[in-house]
Amino acid sequence: MNPRLFLAAMAAASALLVVPVTPAAAAADTALPAPRAARVGATTPAGQQAREHTRAHPRFREYVALGDSWSADVTVLGIDSTYAPSGCAQSTWNYPKQVAAQLHIDVLRDATCGGATTAEMTAPQNVGRVPLLAQGVNPAQFDRLTPTTDLVTVGIGGNDIGLATAVMGCVNLLPAPVGSPCRNRYTRADGADIMSQRIADTKSRITDVLTGIKRRSPHATILVVDYLAGVAADRGCYPLVPILDQDMTWFGARLRELNGMLADAAAENGASFVDTYDGSRGHDVCAPAGTRWVEGLVPLSTNPPGLAVPFHPNRLGADHQAATVISALGE
Repeated sequence: MNPRLFLAAMAAASALLVVPVTPAAAAADTALPAPRAARVGATTPAGQQAREHTRAHPRFREYVALGDSWSADVTVLGIDSTYAPSGCAQSTWNYPKQVAAQLHIDVLRDATCGGATTAEMTAPQNVGRVPLLAQGVNPAQFDRLTPTTDLVTVGIGGNDIGLATAVMGCVNLLPAPVGSPCRNRYTRADGADIMSQRIADTKSRITDVLTGIKRRSPHATILVVDYLAGVAADRGCYPLVPILDQDMTWFGARLRELNGMLADAAAENGASFVDTYDGSRGHDVCAPAGTRWVEGLVPLSTNPPGLAVPFHPNRLGADHQAATVISALGE
């Protein structure tokens, strides 16, 4: 591999992964909850009729996608700057684009951006981090919402708790017992887990985001999309991914905890929750190429072939996200 290209890919990946934890939250707003839609079973004759009706008469006409790198399905070589600056690293195959295409939605506004936090819902995000590879300023993601928006997906929260920063900081070149577990740095003297506290604290920010969406787009169906099972719940794979096994299981527990918080916030604020986690078990960073849906530390992928962003969904992961969103909509 060309060393200069490798370094550029790692620089871009690091810029997308390492994001400071910000105390700012999206502004709180009030509005009536969006109406909930009835579901039609996709495997029934009525479901087949519904799919045919969708092709002729799309159920949704104006779709806005909000979120961070796991919704942008960030990439190095397949960047699409149609909806956001190149620095957001949106892939051409991310789940918002797939959902819009499969549901024949007339208008898509994809605001998803690598490194985004809840603060970037109401504030612009400077993504000019890597010359020639990552450029521009992504406007506040809420700027894409309108009173006529009828579908919104939002996948956010991971950067607010600093999970990506923790993952990169826990790469350990020394095996156990020589290597020191990084989870110790996230444990207070009284035994409390710092990351768990961050997750709990972020719930109010997610509530503010959902309230803000409902105020700007009061008739929209809102879906909160969680995070794939990028880390196994009970194992690691050192040295394939050079993070100690006990740290990997700790990450797995915090990821499930984050998704649980997102599910609770959705239920409490009249939004629907999209569970991409359960269906992605066994496709984590430790799975072999072609089976894993989230890439490990080495920035190479077979889906699609080429450079990848470490610890982020590949094309297979994006396909699963899209299919799960469409299923959640009853399409």
